[in-house]
Amino acid sequence: MSLPPLDVTDLLRRYDLRPDKSLGQNFLVDPKALRQIVDAADLTPNKDILEIGPGLGSLTRLLAVQAHCVVAVELDPRLIPVLHEVLAGLNNVKIIEGDILRLDPVAILADDAGQINYQVVANIPYYITSAVIRHLLEARVKPETVTLTIQQEVAERVCATPGKMGLLALSVQVYGAPQIAARIPAGAFFPPPQVDSAVVHVDIFPQPVIPADLLGLFFRLAKAGFSQKRKNLRNAISGGMAWKPQQTEELLNAAGIDPRRRAETLSLTEWQCLAENVRILSPQPE
Repeated sequence: MSLPPLDVTDLLRRYDLRPDKSLGQNFLVDPKALRQIVDAADLTPNKDILEIGPGLGSLTRLLAVQAHCVVAVELDPRLIPVLHEVLAGLNNVKIIEGDILRLDPVAILADDAGQINYQVVANIPYYITSAVIRHLLEARVKPETVTLTIQQEVAERVCATPGKMGLLALSVQVYGAPQIAARIPAGAFFPPPQVDSAVVHVDIFPQPVIPADLLGLFFRLAKAGFSQKRKNLRNAISGGMAWKPQQTEELLNAAGIDPRRRAETLSLTEWQCLAENVRILSPQPE
C-alpha cells in the first residue's frame, strides 16, 4: 500500500497546534527519513509494534502497513484527535494516551490468550532516552528489537565501545546489540532541532549478558564507577559504594583491573568480573 505524505502544516493549523518544546516535540516529516526508520526496524509481519511517541502519525501509518498490529502510545492529549483522523481506516492501529514509563508493555500488548510478541519503534526526546530504554529492557517480556530515533550524540553513546563506554552504553549492551542504522539530518523534522539525529537498532538477546542474580550489583558498581567521571575507579567506587579505598583496591586487583583506570575504559566483561569478585569477597545486601 502506498501512502501519500502528510501535510503537517495543514494538520497543525486545523487543530490549532504548536509543537511543545517542553515535550521535545519535533515531528519527523521527511518521507526518506521515515522510510529509513521502517527499514531499520526490520519488521516481522506476525509481530506487534509498540510505537512510543507517534506524534502526528506519519510513521505510524507506515508501520501499520507492514505490522500485524501497532499500539501507539502518545503522551500529549492534544495529539490524540489528530492521530484518530490520520489513522482512520487503519484497523490494526490502537491509540493509547499515556506515559510509557507508567505503562506495562505486557498489559497493553498481550492478546486474549496472554501471548505477546513485539518490536518497539520510538522517536523520543533526549531527556527520557535512558529511562525509556531501561523501562523496555526490564519489562516482564522484552521486545525482540528496539529501534530508536534519538539525537546523534546519544546514539553514539549507546553504541560506544570500551574507552568511551558510559552508563547508558552498559545499560543497553547488557540486554542487546546496538548499531546505528541511519543518520537523519535536523531538516527532516518540523520544527528542525538544533542537532542531527540517528536511528539506533537494538537486537535484544534472549537473556541478558549479565546473569539475573548479578544484575543489581552490576549496576550499583557501574553507577558508583561513573558517579565521579574524573576520578579513577579506586576513588569513584569507594565514594559511590561507601567503601574504604583499600578495600576497593583489593577488589579491583582481584578482578584483574588496575585501580587507576577510569570507568569508561572497562568492558562489559570486566564489569561482570568485578561484580562476581565483589559478590564472593565482599557480599552486598540485596
